[in-house]
Amino acid sequence: MAFDAGMLACVIHELKTDSLGARVEKVYQPQADEILIQIRSREGGRKLLINAGSNNPRIGFSFSSKENPPVPPMFCLFLRKHLSGAKLSAVEQEGFERVVRLEFETRDEMGFACKRMLYAEIMGKYSNLIFTDGDGKVMSALKTVDFTTSSLRQVLPGMRYELPPAQDKLDPLQVSEEQFLSLYATSPEEGRCDKWITTHFMGISATVAREIAYRATRHIDTPLRYCEGDLLWREFASVMDVIREGNYQPTLISEGDRPVEYAFIALTQYGRTEGLEAKSFESAGALLDAFFDNRDREQRVRQRASDVLHILTNTEQRLRKKMELQRGELAECEQGELFKKQGDLITANLYQLKRGMKEAVLVDYEDYREDGTYGEVVVELDERLTPAANAQRLYKKYNKAKNARVMLTEQLRKGEEELNYIYTVFDALTHAETAADLAEIRDELYRSGYASRMKSYTQHKQSTPTVARFITDGGYTVLCGKNNVQNEYITHKLAEKTDYWFHVKGQPGSHVLMVCHGEEPGEKDFTQAAEIAAYYSKAAGAPLTAVDYTFARHVKKPSGGKPGLVIYHTNWTAYVSPRAEEIQRMRVK
Repeated sequence: MAFDAGMLACVIHELKTDSLGARVEKVYQPQADEILIQIRSREGGRKLLINAGSNNPRIGFSFSSKENPPVPPMFCLFLRKHLSGAKLSAVEQEGFERVVRLEFETRDEMGFACKRMLYAEIMGKYSNLIFTDGDGKVMSALKTVDFTTSSLRQVLPGMRYELPPAQDKLDPLQVSEEQFLSLYATSPEEGRCDKWITTHFMGISATVAREIAYRATRHIDTPLRYCEGDLLWREFASVMDVIREGNYQPTLISEGDRPVEYAFIALTQYGRTEGLEAKSFESAGALLDAFFDNRDREQRVRQRASDVLHILTNTEQRLRKKMELQRGELAECEQGELFKKQGDLITANLYQLKRGMKEAVLVDYEDYREDGTYGEVVVELDERLTPAANAQRLYKKYNKAKNARVMLTEQLRKGEEELNYIYTVFDALTHAETAADLAEIRDELYRSGYASRMKSYTQHKQSTPTVARFITDGGYTVLCGKNNVQNEYITHKLAEKTDYWFHVKGQPGSHVLMVCHGEEPGEKDFTQAAEIAAYYSKAAGAPLTAVDYTFARHVKKPSGGKPGLVIYHTNWTAYVSPRAEEIQRMRVK
C-alpha cells in the first residue's frame, strides 16, 4: 500500500485541526531519512513524524517512542537552529500531489520576524525533505539532487524550490462528471476498472482504485466493458467527496497480527476474504503507527545488525555443511560390524586359507536358513598378506570405525548445540528494539567465541541489562528477556525460588519470569505470562503455542552451556494464543 495523495489529505486535515499555532519544542532525527518534530499546543505535546525513506515514506502524528543517535546529524542541527520556538502557521497540500508544505513563523539571526517552509515530498524512492526561506529559496535538504543525479530537477542550497515534474494525469478533485464519462467512453474496453483509474487520475493508490471498482461492480478486477460508467462515477465522486468534506475513515486491514493494507476510507473489498479483519481508527496517526511500527523496527534491526546477521548466516551454513559430511561419515562407520564379522570368519577358517588368495567364500554359521543350510560370505583378501594378517587388517578397520562413530556422534551433538544456540540469537534479533539490545547481542557473540569474525569490535564492560516489563491484570510484574544476556540476567540473577518461570516448548524464545513474592497468582495471570512467552519466541504467530512453566528453583544452567541454555525436568504446560494488542497493553513503557 502506497501513501497516496488521499492519505496525505487525511493527515493534513488532522494537522490543521489539532496543531495550527503549535510551537516547535525540539527536532530529532532518529534515522538518516526520518525527522521527528516535537510540537506543543494548548491540547498538549505531539510528535510529528516525517519519513522520507524509500521503503516506508509518510507523514503524520506518531505516538511511538524512537531512539535517537547520540550525535544529531547535520540536517537535524540545521532544523533545530531555524525551527526551535517557531510557530506552525499553515499546512497545505500542493494540488493533489504527495507534497505538503509546512509553514512556520519564526525569527531570523537578526531577530526579525520571518517565515520558513518545510516541504515534505512523500513520493516513494524520490521522497525528500526540503527546507526553504519565505521566498522559496532552498536553504537545506535531506537529500540534495545535483545535475549528475537528475537533469529534470535539481535540489541544491541557493536554488529556488520547484515542485516535482507534473504527471500527465488529471486531478481527481477537479474533474467533472462530463469529463469523467467522456474519458471513460473513449477508453479501450479490455482494461480493468481499477487500472483505468490509476492510469488517468493522479494521487490515487491501487488499493483505493480497487475499492472504487469494488463498490461499483462488487468485484475488484472487473473489465471496463462490464462496468457502467454512471456507477463508476458515483463511487469515484463519493471518495472525492470524503476528501473535500474531511469525512475520513482511517481503516487498517490485518491478517492476525500482521498489517496488510490501510487507507483513508473504509475498505469493503476484503469483507469476504477469510482471515482478514478490518479495524477503524480515530486518527490517521494511530493508523500509521499500527501499520508501520513493526516494519520500521525490523528495518532498523536489519540496518544496524547487518554484521551480526552476516556472522550468524555464515555460521549456520558452515555448521549445516559440516554436519552433513559428518552424518555421511557416520553412515560409513556402520560397516564396522561387517569388518569384525569378516575378521572373525577368516580367523575361524585359517586352516583353509593361503597367502596369495584374492578372495574367499566362507560359511556364515550365524546365517541359518529354513532348508537346513548356512549362508556364505565372500571376503576380499590382500594377496600380499597372510590370512592372519588379513584378519588383523579387518580388525583394525573395525576399531577405527568404532572410534570414529564415538567421535562423530560427539561432534554431531556439539554441532546441534551450536546450531540451536545460533537459532536463539536469530530469534533475539527479531525482538531487538534498541541499540542497547543489539550491543548486548554483539557482546554475547564476542564472549561466546565469535570474536575473530567480528572485525573492529572491542569488548565493552557489561552493564546491567534492561529487560521488558509487563503488568498482568492481577497486578503481577512479568519480566521478559529479549536476548540471551537478558535471559540469563532474569533467570539466574533476578529470579526468586518461588517465582514462576515460562518458556515456549521446544523452540527458541525469551525467558519470562512472573514475580510472585511468595503469592499464588490467579489463572488469568498465568495465561497472560504464558502469552508473553509465546509472543516473544520463534513460535509467535502460531494459532496455538505450547508454553512450559515451572518454579524458578527448578531451572538450572548446565555446566559449560551456551548463554541462555537451561534445563528443567519438573514443569506444567499451557496452550495459548497471544495477541499483539493485548501484549502491548500490558507492557510498561
